[in-house]
Amino acid sequence: MDRSEILAKVIEVMNDNIDFDGDDLDENTSFKVLDIDSFDMLALVSALEEEFDLTFDTDDLDKIATIGDAVDAIEGAQ
Repeated sequence: MDRSEILAKVIEVMNDNIDFDGDDLDENTSFKVLDIDSFDMLALVSALEEEFDLTFDTDDLDKIATIGDAVDAIEGAQ
């Protein structure tokens, strides 16, 4: 799966699992700007782990601030 496919899937998982306002999402979109709180982030991480059949390294979770960071973490975990 290439980066653009991972990005599209991350955005799809976000739409399916988190209630947020945002239409123009890209790699630079910050979770903070979307008002995604820690509970939403936990739900998102769990959904991404299930979708991509992987487990994020705990240290990587602290570094995920944008959608692009999530894509990087998925690429690194595969």
